[in-house]
Amino acid sequence: MTAAAIRQKMYEYIRFADERKVKAIYTIVADEANDIAEWWEDQKLLEKVARADADMQSGRDKGINWQDAKKQLLLRSKK
Repeated sequence: MTAAAIRQKMYEYIRFADERKVKAIYTIVADEANDIAEWWEDQKLLEKVARADADMQSGRDKGINWQDAKKQLLLRSKK
């Protein structure tokens, strides 16, 4: 089973699970869930974003336009 299929099954299960089970599942993933939810406090991530922004501003990184990005995303979603 793919990770995407597992995520979907988990999502559907949690939507209808009773409160006790939802709390139990959250206890298992709470630390990681909080880390993801507080990305703005991740100094390494913020430094990486700042470097990428500086590279875009200076022209060192040309980036990608929206049309090309959209094409790539649509191709990936078909896989």
